[in-house]
Amino acid sequence: MNNLELKERILRGEDCRTEFKEGLLRREAIVKSIVSFANTEGGQLIIGVNDTGDITGIENLDEAMRIIDDLSYNRCEPPVTVLQERMEADNKIILIVNVPKGSNRPYRTESGHYYIRSGNRSRQASREELLRLFQSSESIYFDESTAGKANYRDLNIDYFVEFANQYLHIPVEEEELPNYLRNLRLIDRNDKPTVTGLLFFGKRPSDFLHYSRIVCACIKGDDIAIAPFDKKELTGKIPELIEDTRRFLRLYLVTEHKIEGFASELNEEIPEVALREAIVNAIAHRDYTISAPIRVIIYSDRVEIRTPGKLPNTVTIESIKIGGAHVLRNPTIYNLLYKMGMVTDLGSGVRRIIKLVRSHTGKDADFLLTDSEFIVTLPRRELKV
Repeated sequence: MNNLELKERILRGEDCRTEFKEGLLRREAIVKSIVSFANTEGGQLIIGVNDTGDITGIENLDEAMRIIDDLSYNRCEPPVTVLQERMEADNKIILIVNVPKGSNRPYRTESGHYYIRSGNRSRQASREELLRLFQSSESIYFDESTAGKANYRDLNIDYFVEFANQYLHIPVEEEELPNYLRNLRLIDRNDKPTVTGLLFFGKRPSDFLHYSRIVCACIKGDDIAIAPFDKKELTGKIPELIEDTRRFLRLYLVTEHKIEGFASELNEEIPEVALREAIVNAIAHRDYTISAPIRVIIYSDRVEIRTPGKLPNTVTIESIKIGGAHVLRNPTIYNLLYKMGMVTDLGSGVRRIIKLVRSHTGKDADFLLTDSEFIVTLPRRELKV
Protein backbone atom coordinates (compact mmCIF):
# COMPACT_ATOMS: atom_id res chain seq x y z
CA MET A 1 0.00 0.00 0.00
CA ASN A 2 1.41 3.39 -0.99
CA ASN A 3 0.51 6.82 0.43
CA LEU A 4 -2.14 7.53 -2.20
CA GLU A 5 -3.83 4.16 -1.59
CA LEU A 6 -3.71 4.80 2.16
CA LYS A 7 -5.39 8.20 1.79
CA GLU A 8 -8.09 6.69 -0.46
CA ARG A 9 -8.64 3.87 2.03
CA ILE A 10 -9.08 6.34 4.88
CA LEU A 11 -11.51 8.46 2.81
CA ARG A 12 -13.67 5.40 2.12
CA GLY A 13 -13.99 4.78 5.84
CA GLU A 14 -14.32 1.54 7.78
CA ASP A 15 -15.81 -1.51 6.08
CA CYS A 16 -15.71 -5.30 6.26
CA ARG A 17 -11.94 -5.32 5.66
CA THR A 18 -10.85 -2.02 7.23
CA GLU A 19 -10.90 -0.74 10.81
CA PHE A 20 -9.36 2.40 12.32
CA LYS A 21 -7.76 2.56 15.76
CA GLU A 22 -6.48 5.83 17.20
CA GLY A 23 -4.19 4.03 19.62
CA LEU A 24 -3.54 0.82 21.53
CA LEU A 25 -4.98 1.67 24.94
CA ARG A 26 -7.98 -0.65 24.55
CA ARG A 27 -6.12 -3.93 24.13
CA GLU A 28 -9.23 -6.15 24.22
CA ALA A 29 -10.72 -4.17 21.31
CA ILE A 30 -7.56 -4.78 19.26
CA VAL A 31 -7.71 -8.53 19.96
CA LYS A 32 -11.41 -8.56 19.06
CA SER A 33 -10.65 -6.94 15.69
CA ILE A 34 -7.78 -9.31 14.89
CA VAL A 35 -9.93 -12.35 15.72
CA SER A 36 -12.89 -11.07 13.69
CA PHE A 37 -10.75 -10.48 10.59
CA ALA A 38 -9.08 -13.90 10.93
CA ASN A 39 -12.47 -15.61 11.28
CA THR A 40 -13.89 -13.91 8.20
CA GLU A 41 -12.04 -12.87 5.04
CA GLY A 42 -9.08 -11.06 6.56
CA GLY A 43 -8.55 -7.29 6.72
CA GLN A 44 -6.40 -4.42 7.91
CA LEU A 45 -6.19 -2.53 11.17
CA ILE A 46 -5.01 1.02 10.49
CA ILE A 47 -3.58 2.35 13.74
CA GLY A 48 -3.09 6.09 14.09
CA VAL A 49 -6.45 7.07 12.57
CA ASN A 50 -9.53 7.86 14.65
CA ASP A 51 -13.12 6.76 13.98
CA THR A 52 -13.89 9.86 11.91
CA GLY A 53 -10.91 9.31 9.62
CA ASP A 54 -8.62 11.98 11.10
CA ILE A 55 -4.94 11.02 11.01
CA THR A 56 -3.57 11.23 14.56
CA GLY A 57 -0.46 9.09 14.14
CA ILE A 58 1.40 7.04 16.76
CA GLU A 59 4.39 8.22 18.77
CA ASN A 60 6.36 5.05 19.47
CA LEU A 61 6.32 2.71 16.46
CA ASP A 62 8.57 0.04 17.97
CA GLU A 63 6.43 -0.17 21.11
CA ALA A 64 3.22 -0.36 19.03
CA MET A 65 4.59 -3.19 16.89
CA ARG A 66 5.71 -5.09 19.97
CA ILE A 67 2.22 -4.76 21.49
CA ILE A 68 0.55 -6.00 18.29
CA ASP A 69 2.87 -9.02 18.17
CA ASP A 70 2.07 -9.81 21.78
CA LEU A 71 -1.70 -9.45 21.31
CA SER A 72 -1.88 -11.50 18.13
CA TYR A 73 0.32 -14.30 19.46
CA ASN A 74 -0.54 -14.50 23.16
CA ARG A 75 -4.13 -13.24 23.40
CA CYS A 76 -5.66 -14.89 20.33
CA GLU A 77 -6.44 -18.62 20.43
CA PRO A 78 -4.93 -20.10 18.32
CA PRO A 79 -2.28 -17.43 17.65
CA VAL A 80 -2.82 -15.25 14.57
CA THR A 81 0.14 -14.44 12.32
CA VAL A 82 -0.06 -10.78 11.23
CA LEU A 83 2.11 -8.66 8.95
CA GLN A 84 2.86 -5.10 10.09
CA GLU A 85 4.02 -2.23 7.90
CA ARG A 86 4.94 1.38 8.63
CA MET A 87 3.37 4.22 6.62
CA GLU A 88 3.52 8.01 6.74
CA ALA A 89 0.68 10.43 6.05
CA ASP A 90 0.52 14.16 6.83
CA ASN A 91 3.98 13.82 8.40
CA LYS A 92 2.62 11.32 10.93
CA ILE A 93 3.46 7.66 11.39
CA ILE A 94 0.71 5.10 10.85
CA LEU A 95 0.92 1.37 11.51
CA ILE A 96 -0.89 -1.01 9.13
CA VAL A 97 -1.66 -4.43 10.62
CA ASN A 98 -2.48 -6.95 7.88
CA VAL A 99 -4.60 -9.81 9.24
CA PRO A 100 -5.02 -12.74 6.81
CA LYS A 101 -8.02 -15.02 6.63
CA GLY A 102 -7.07 -17.64 9.19
CA SER A 103 -6.11 -21.17 8.21
CA ASN A 104 -6.89 -22.50 11.72
CA ARG A 105 -10.37 -21.08 12.18
CA PRO A 106 -12.21 -20.52 14.38
CA TYR A 107 -10.20 -18.05 16.47
CA ARG A 108 -11.27 -16.64 19.81
CA THR A 109 -10.08 -14.10 22.34
CA GLU A 110 -8.40 -15.21 25.55
CA SER A 111 -11.73 -14.55 27.29
CA GLY A 112 -13.31 -17.24 25.11
CA HIS A 113 -15.33 -15.08 22.69
CA TYR A 114 -15.58 -15.77 18.96
CA TYR A 115 -15.97 -12.71 16.72
CA ILE A 116 -16.64 -12.22 13.02
CA ARG A 117 -16.58 -9.16 10.79
CA SER A 118 -20.00 -7.88 9.75
CA GLY A 119 -20.06 -4.71 7.69
CA ASN A 120 -17.90 -2.12 9.43
CA ARG A 121 -17.99 -3.73 12.85
CA SER A 122 -16.90 -6.81 14.75
CA ARG A 123 -19.57 -8.82 16.55
CA GLN A 124 -19.88 -12.14 18.34
CA ALA A 125 -20.62 -15.08 16.07
CA SER A 126 -24.09 -16.60 16.36
CA ARG A 127 -24.48 -20.30 17.13
CA GLU A 128 -25.02 -21.09 13.44
CA GLU A 129 -22.05 -18.98 12.35
CA LEU A 130 -19.85 -20.59 14.97
CA LEU A 131 -20.90 -24.06 13.86
CA ARG A 132 -20.07 -23.03 10.30
CA LEU A 133 -16.60 -21.92 11.39
CA PHE A 134 -15.96 -25.21 13.18
CA GLN A 135 -17.36 -27.07 10.20
CA SER A 136 -15.00 -25.27 7.82
CA SER A 137 -12.08 -26.47 9.93
CA GLU A 138 -13.52 -30.01 9.94
CA SER A 139 -13.41 -30.08 13.75
CA ILE A 140 -17.16 -30.59 14.00
CA TYR A 141 -19.90 -31.61 11.60
CA PHE A 142 -23.33 -30.05 11.95
CA ASP A 143 -25.12 -33.22 10.83
CA GLU A 144 -23.73 -34.97 13.94
CA SER A 145 -24.92 -32.28 16.36
CA THR A 146 -27.98 -32.69 18.59
CA ALA A 147 -31.24 -31.61 16.96
CA GLY A 148 -32.67 -28.98 19.29
CA LYS A 149 -35.55 -30.10 21.50
CA ALA A 150 -36.16 -33.44 19.81
CA ASN A 151 -36.04 -36.62 21.89
CA TYR A 152 -35.85 -40.36 21.27
CA ARG A 153 -39.65 -40.64 20.90
CA ASP A 154 -39.51 -38.37 17.86
CA LEU A 155 -37.71 -41.08 15.89
CA ASN A 156 -39.57 -43.69 13.85
CA ILE A 157 -37.77 -46.74 15.18
CA ASP A 158 -39.74 -49.17 13.00
CA TYR A 159 -38.54 -47.31 9.93
CA PHE A 160 -34.94 -47.52 11.14
CA VAL A 161 -35.28 -51.29 11.61
CA GLU A 162 -36.59 -51.60 8.03
CA PHE A 163 -33.74 -49.42 6.78
CA ALA A 164 -31.17 -51.53 8.64
CA ASN A 165 -32.57 -54.74 7.20
CA GLN A 166 -32.74 -53.41 3.63
CA TYR A 167 -29.56 -51.35 3.33
CA LEU A 168 -27.28 -52.38 6.19
CA HIS A 169 -28.21 -56.07 5.91
CA ILE A 170 -28.34 -56.54 9.67
CA PRO A 171 -31.28 -57.77 11.76
CA VAL A 172 -31.61 -55.34 14.68
CA GLU A 173 -32.81 -56.68 18.02
CA GLU A 174 -34.73 -54.29 20.26
CA GLU A 175 -32.12 -54.30 23.04
CA GLU A 176 -29.40 -53.45 20.50
CA LEU A 177 -31.20 -50.46 18.99
CA PRO A 178 -29.54 -47.67 21.05
CA ASN A 179 -26.05 -49.03 20.27
CA TYR A 180 -26.71 -49.14 16.53
CA LEU A 181 -28.18 -45.63 16.58
CA ARG A 182 -25.20 -44.27 18.51
CA ASN A 183 -22.65 -46.00 16.31
CA LEU A 184 -24.28 -44.52 13.21
CA ARG A 185 -24.34 -41.09 14.94
CA LEU A 186 -28.14 -40.94 14.80
CA ILE A 187 -28.45 -40.27 18.55
CA ASP A 188 -25.96 -38.80 21.00
CA ARG A 189 -24.74 -40.34 24.24
CA ASN A 190 -27.85 -38.98 26.00
CA ASP A 191 -30.11 -40.68 23.44
CA LYS A 192 -31.11 -37.37 21.87
CA PRO A 193 -31.53 -37.45 18.07
CA THR A 194 -28.83 -35.86 15.93
CA VAL A 195 -29.60 -33.77 12.87
CA THR A 196 -29.00 -36.82 10.65
CA GLY A 197 -31.10 -39.02 12.91
CA LEU A 198 -34.08 -36.70 12.52
CA LEU A 199 -33.59 -36.07 8.81
CA PHE A 200 -33.54 -39.79 7.99
CA PHE A 201 -35.70 -41.34 10.70
CA GLY A 202 -37.72 -38.56 12.35
CA LYS A 203 -41.49 -38.91 12.49
CA ARG A 204 -41.83 -35.25 11.49
CA PRO A 205 -38.36 -33.81 10.81
CA SER A 206 -39.62 -30.35 9.82
CA ASP A 207 -41.17 -29.86 13.28
CA PHE A 208 -37.64 -29.45 14.64
CA LEU A 209 -35.61 -28.64 11.52
CA HIS A 210 -38.00 -26.40 9.57
CA TYR A 211 -35.50 -25.94 6.75
CA SER A 212 -35.51 -29.70 6.05
CA ARG A 213 -37.79 -29.35 3.04
CA ILE A 214 -37.67 -28.99 -0.70
CA VAL A 215 -39.75 -26.35 -2.45
CA CYS A 216 -40.67 -27.43 -5.98
CA ALA A 217 -42.20 -25.04 -8.52
CA CYS A 218 -43.15 -25.09 -12.18
CA ILE A 219 -43.00 -21.77 -14.06
CA LYS A 220 -44.42 -21.25 -17.55
CA GLY A 221 -41.59 -19.01 -18.71
CA ASP A 222 -37.91 -18.44 -18.09
CA ASP A 223 -37.93 -15.90 -15.23
CA ILE A 224 -38.32 -16.51 -11.50
CA ALA A 225 -40.41 -13.32 -11.30
CA ILE A 226 -43.26 -15.15 -13.09
CA ALA A 227 -45.80 -16.63 -10.69
CA PRO A 228 -45.49 -20.43 -10.58
CA PHE A 229 -48.07 -22.55 -12.37
CA ASP A 230 -47.71 -25.16 -9.63
CA LYS A 231 -45.82 -25.20 -6.34
CA LYS A 232 -45.33 -27.87 -3.71
CA GLU A 233 -43.53 -27.73 -0.37
CA LEU A 234 -42.19 -31.21 0.31
CA THR A 235 -41.42 -32.40 3.82
CA GLY A 236 -40.57 -35.74 5.40
CA LYS A 237 -37.61 -38.05 5.74
CA ILE A 238 -34.73 -37.75 3.26
CA PRO A 239 -35.70 -40.88 1.27
CA GLU A 240 -39.26 -39.49 0.98
CA LEU A 241 -37.97 -36.09 -0.15
CA ILE A 242 -35.96 -37.71 -2.94
CA GLU A 243 -38.91 -39.77 -4.18
CA ASP A 244 -41.47 -36.93 -3.91
CA THR A 245 -39.15 -34.57 -5.81
CA ARG A 246 -38.78 -37.21 -8.53
CA ARG A 247 -42.59 -37.44 -8.81
CA PHE A 248 -42.93 -33.67 -9.14
CA LEU A 249 -40.32 -33.54 -11.89
CA ARG A 250 -42.03 -36.36 -13.77
CA LEU A 251 -45.30 -34.37 -13.75
CA TYR A 252 -43.87 -31.57 -15.87
CA LEU A 253 -40.90 -32.95 -17.76
CA VAL A 254 -41.88 -34.63 -21.01
CA THR A 255 -40.95 -38.22 -21.83
CA GLU A 256 -41.22 -39.11 -25.51
CA HIS A 257 -42.29 -42.66 -26.39
CA LYS A 258 -40.86 -44.10 -29.58
CA ILE A 259 -41.76 -47.52 -30.92
CA GLU A 260 -39.22 -49.26 -33.12
CA GLY A 261 -40.60 -52.57 -34.30
CA PHE A 262 -41.85 -54.33 -31.17
CA ALA A 263 -39.65 -52.31 -28.78
CA SER A 264 -40.71 -49.17 -26.95
CA GLU A 265 -38.02 -46.57 -26.30
CA LEU A 266 -38.30 -43.74 -23.75
CA ASN A 267 -36.70 -40.42 -24.62
CA GLU A 268 -36.47 -37.92 -21.73
CA GLU A 269 -36.09 -34.13 -21.83
CA ILE A 270 -33.41 -34.43 -19.13
CA PRO A 271 -31.94 -37.81 -18.15
CA GLU A 272 -33.58 -38.91 -14.90
CA VAL A 273 -30.20 -40.12 -13.64
CA ALA A 274 -28.80 -36.57 -13.97
CA LEU A 275 -31.82 -35.10 -12.16
CA ARG A 276 -31.53 -37.63 -9.34
CA GLU A 277 -27.80 -36.98 -9.03
CA ALA A 278 -28.39 -33.23 -8.71
CA ILE A 279 -31.14 -33.67 -6.09
CA VAL A 280 -29.16 -36.16 -4.02
CA ASN A 281 -26.07 -33.93 -4.18
CA ALA A 282 -28.14 -30.99 -2.93
CA ILE A 283 -29.37 -33.02 0.06
CA ALA A 284 -25.95 -34.50 0.79
CA HIS A 285 -23.87 -31.33 0.51
CA ARG A 286 -26.14 -28.43 1.45
CA ASP A 287 -25.25 -26.23 4.42
CA TYR A 288 -27.73 -27.29 7.12
CA THR A 289 -26.78 -24.33 9.33
CA ILE A 290 -28.60 -22.05 6.86
CA SER A 291 -32.31 -21.74 7.54
CA ALA A 292 -33.52 -22.11 3.96
CA PRO A 293 -34.97 -24.94 1.86
CA ILE A 294 -33.58 -26.55 -1.26
CA ARG A 295 -35.45 -25.16 -4.28
CA VAL A 296 -36.20 -27.07 -7.48
CA ILE A 297 -37.62 -24.86 -10.22
CA ILE A 298 -38.84 -26.09 -13.60
CA TYR A 299 -38.76 -23.37 -16.27
CA SER A 300 -39.83 -23.70 -19.87
CA ASP A 301 -36.22 -24.12 -21.00
CA ARG A 302 -34.37 -25.51 -17.95
CA VAL A 303 -34.49 -26.96 -14.45
CA GLU A 304 -32.66 -25.25 -11.59
CA ILE A 305 -31.64 -26.96 -8.35
CA ARG A 306 -30.76 -24.29 -5.78
CA THR A 307 -28.82 -25.52 -2.77
CA PRO A 308 -28.39 -23.34 0.37
CA GLY A 309 -24.78 -22.45 1.16
CA LYS A 310 -21.45 -22.20 -0.59
CA LEU A 311 -19.30 -25.14 -1.63
CA PRO A 312 -17.51 -26.75 1.33
CA ASN A 313 -14.00 -25.70 2.31
CA THR A 314 -11.52 -25.78 -0.59
CA VAL A 315 -13.95 -27.14 -3.20
CA THR A 316 -14.36 -25.09 -6.38
CA ILE A 317 -16.67 -25.39 -9.39
CA GLU A 318 -13.63 -26.22 -11.54
CA SER A 319 -12.58 -29.08 -9.26
CA ILE A 320 -16.01 -30.72 -9.11
CA LYS A 321 -16.41 -30.51 -12.88
CA ILE A 322 -13.40 -32.79 -13.36
CA GLY A 323 -14.27 -35.06 -10.44
CA GLY A 324 -11.24 -33.83 -8.54
CA ALA A 325 -12.95 -32.86 -5.28
CA HIS A 326 -14.58 -35.03 -2.65
CA VAL A 327 -14.87 -32.99 0.55
CA LEU A 328 -17.80 -33.94 2.78
CA ARG A 329 -19.71 -31.27 4.66
CA ASN A 330 -22.19 -33.81 6.06
CA PRO A 331 -20.38 -37.16 6.34
CA THR A 332 -23.10 -38.91 8.37
CA ILE A 333 -25.84 -38.00 5.89
CA TYR A 334 -23.53 -38.97 3.04
CA ASN A 335 -22.77 -42.33 4.64
CA LEU A 336 -26.47 -43.27 4.80
CA LEU A 337 -27.03 -42.17 1.20
CA TYR A 338 -24.05 -44.33 0.27
CA LYS A 339 -25.64 -47.31 2.03
CA MET A 340 -28.77 -46.68 -0.05
CA GLY A 341 -26.72 -46.70 -3.26
CA MET A 342 -27.56 -43.05 -3.96
CA VAL A 343 -23.93 -41.85 -4.05
CA THR A 344 -20.68 -43.50 -5.15
CA ASP A 345 -18.13 -42.08 -2.65
CA LEU A 346 -15.93 -41.12 -5.62
CA GLY A 347 -16.82 -37.45 -6.01
CA SER A 348 -17.92 -38.15 -9.58
CA GLY A 349 -21.54 -36.94 -9.40
CA VAL A 350 -21.12 -33.58 -11.13
CA ARG A 351 -18.89 -35.09 -13.79
CA ARG A 352 -21.61 -37.66 -14.49
CA ILE A 353 -24.26 -34.93 -14.74
CA ILE A 354 -22.16 -32.99 -17.26
CA LYS A 355 -21.61 -36.02 -19.52
CA LEU A 356 -25.23 -37.23 -19.36
CA VAL A 357 -26.76 -33.83 -20.10
CA ARG A 358 -24.34 -33.03 -22.93
CA SER A 359 -24.81 -36.38 -24.67
CA HIS A 360 -28.58 -36.32 -24.24
CA THR A 361 -29.43 -32.69 -25.00
CA GLY A 362 -26.40 -31.40 -26.90
CA LYS A 363 -26.25 -28.59 -24.33
CA ASP A 364 -24.12 -27.94 -21.26
CA ALA A 365 -25.21 -28.06 -17.66
CA ASP A 366 -24.32 -24.86 -15.81
CA PHE A 367 -22.98 -24.38 -12.27
CA LEU A 368 -23.07 -21.06 -10.42
CA LEU A 369 -21.98 -20.12 -6.91
CA THR A 370 -23.57 -17.04 -5.29
CA ASP A 371 -23.16 -15.60 -1.79
CA SER A 372 -25.93 -17.84 -0.47
CA GLU A 373 -26.58 -20.66 -2.96
CA PHE A 374 -25.03 -23.20 -5.29
CA ILE A 375 -27.17 -23.38 -8.43
CA VAL A 376 -27.18 -26.29 -10.88
CA THR A 377 -28.94 -25.56 -14.18
CA LEU A 378 -29.95 -28.45 -16.45
CA PRO A 379 -31.19 -27.47 -19.93
CA ARG A 380 -34.37 -29.07 -21.27
CA ARG A 381 -34.46 -30.66 -24.69
CA GLU A 382 -37.47 -29.92 -26.85
CA LEU A 383 -39.41 -33.10 -27.62
CA LYS A 384 -42.48 -33.94 -29.65
CA VAL A 385 -44.98 -36.26 -28.07
